[in-house]
Amino acid sequence: MPVFTEYSASSRDLRVLPSFAPPLPRLAPTPRVEGGDAQYEVIVVGAGPAGLMLELLLARYGLSDESLLCIDSKASTLKSGQADGLQPRTLETLKSLGLVDEILTEGCQMWQVAFWNPSQDKAKIIERTSLVPDVAVPARYPHEVTIHQGRIERILETDLLRYSKRGVQRNTNLLDVKIDEEGDPDYPVVAELESEGCRRKVRTKYLVGADGAHSVVRRAMGLRLEGESLDHIWGVIDLIVDTDFPDIRRRCAIHSPAGSVMVIPRERVATGDYLTRLYVQVPGDYKPSSDRRTDGNSSGPAPGDARARRSQVTDKTIFEHAAAAFKPYYIRPKTEGAVDWWAAYQIGQRVTDRFSVKDSKGVNRIFIVGDACHTHSPKAGQGMNVSMMDSCNLAWKLAYRINGLIPTSMNSAQDAVLDTYQTERQTIAQQLIEFDKAFSSMFSGKIGATEDGVQGLTHEEFLQVFSQGNGFTSGCGIEYPDSVAVDRSINGSKNPITGTDYLSGLLRPGRRVLNVRVIRHADGCPRDLQDDFPSTGRFRILCLTSSDLLDKEATSAKTLTALGEIITNFPPSIIEQVVIHPRLSRSFMWHDIPYEVKKYSEMSFYSGHEIEDVYATYGVDPSRGALAVIRPDGYVGTIAELADVTRVDTFLSSLIVSRRVRT
Repeated sequence: MPVFTEYSASSRDLRVLPSFAPPLPRLAPTPRVEGGDAQYEVIVVGAGPAGLMLELLLARYGLSDESLLCIDSKASTLKSGQADGLQPRTLETLKSLGLVDEILTEGCQMWQVAFWNPSQDKAKIIERTSLVPDVAVPARYPHEVTIHQGRIERILETDLLRYSKRGVQRNTNLLDVKIDEEGDPDYPVVAELESEGCRRKVRTKYLVGADGAHSVVRRAMGLRLEGESLDHIWGVIDLIVDTDFPDIRRRCAIHSPAGSVMVIPRERVATGDYLTRLYVQVPGDYKPSSDRRTDGNSSGPAPGDARARRSQVTDKTIFEHAAAAFKPYYIRPKTEGAVDWWAAYQIGQRVTDRFSVKDSKGVNRIFIVGDACHTHSPKAGQGMNVSMMDSCNLAWKLAYRINGLIPTSMNSAQDAVLDTYQTERQTIAQQLIEFDKAFSSMFSGKIGATEDGVQGLTHEEFLQVFSQGNGFTSGCGIEYPDSVAVDRSINGSKNPITGTDYLSGLLRPGRRVLNVRVIRHADGCPRDLQDDFPSTGRFRILCLTSSDLLDKEATSAKTLTALGEIITNFPPSIIEQVVIHPRLSRSFMWHDIPYEVKKYSEMSFYSGHEIEDVYATYGVDPSRGALAVIRPDGYVGTIAELADVTRVDTFLSSLIVSRRVRT
């Protein structure tokens, strides 16, 4: 016999959703289901880190299995080799997805870099000349983490299965892709797939090639990787080592008389041992771009041919060169079978001039991300990181287009928001290529005087390039150019941000928001501000009130009231608000401040002075305050004076359909 009466609201299902946010609102019609070729709204080709990141974000934003398909030619996630390092900005992004904990716990955290160079004492041969922080710019995670790419793929794919019953459709190859508007203008992209010997054609509104350096998508669209190869060949090997080298568990750059080696400490494996990755320069030169035959001899490769040189590299030769570079220290495989993976590669830097292809109406239909649109050496630790950031940049823009959240206007470009994927990420890729050229060339060069007396690179020159590139390699110094999604037009006395040291955290359109520690007003909880910018596809208005917050007739109160009106002008839940206050003249309760703070920011209203001086970090005068719009990918879209809510409204209205327009 029951002794109590129970009632459950229908909304109880929301408590067990896999995400802390509902899907993005959809204003566009739901996808149609018809006979004939299968239809999707997005097809992602490739399930490496870039493809999985894109698939996961789109699924979290609300695209269902009927709308979204991800295919991969492999039978499973990667088992060995390939990428292994995550940079601070990538870790921040993974934290915004709730996926960073296992990586931080199980991966190897690299906090320091040791530089070893030729010693003046000939008996020493090499000596440590510098020991510097691995990450020299402010970041929530001031270190790199090394962990095998397959582990990262598994973490992403496991989380994907919370949102998708199908997950990745594996053992499936893309044979061809083309744009066919006559067949169906709403689903104009035709992809021919092959799975277990069965071929079929599917149609989609958009297709994204995340299928690597030999991308079928890129080739089918007639896009080319343009660039060059440098005159250096390197071997890379993952193994468990036995050595007396003192810095084997630090990241190291070794320039020895016998050659150059980069040491990358890796994660612990099931045996309890720790992996180490070695990048080892293979002695000898060849002519740049020598992948092409130059001697006219069809019976075999030319003597200087890069492929012939690479084919001569084995795990044994890699280790021979490594052992020579480590002298007087010894290094060897710890046990039989200690080598996990190895490869040989020629340093090359290439990038495509287009990251997307449009249909006849000017709508972006086919995109490429990751290695499909840029390749470079692995020593700067950028490949997997930049690739996943490509996907983070594209995902929210694509989801907004599909859901009908982007405004259309006769006075604006046809596809202005999606165009910013090309302008933003191609800019970063080009910067990456230029940095990688300088870094790889210097790393492959000699430190000090060579045997023939020629003065080579100095240690100070190499260290300077490393330090100056730290903002870029960490991902924390990335800055997107002006566009419809980045408005830097404010200047002069109207600019509420003072200073130019943007790497230290000053708010600037086109840069990510640096994490700061704050105290929440509602419950006194210390909190990382970046946790209020999770990857749920939402825009945020960051309001740093001025010291006049307790004056109901002053600027802060009027601004907060006006922001409340702006939020209601856009689709429900698409805009969130985060409010920070400086040191005030007295303590206060909710009734002492505008009602809109509790309504829109009850659990995102913070003191910005008790743990860290947020205003000093962000370059905001507490007596003036400031406003900033934060994009779904965590980058600042625009900034404004505290009273200039019109600027905020105008910027948001250029990216999101407002209710005023729809009515």
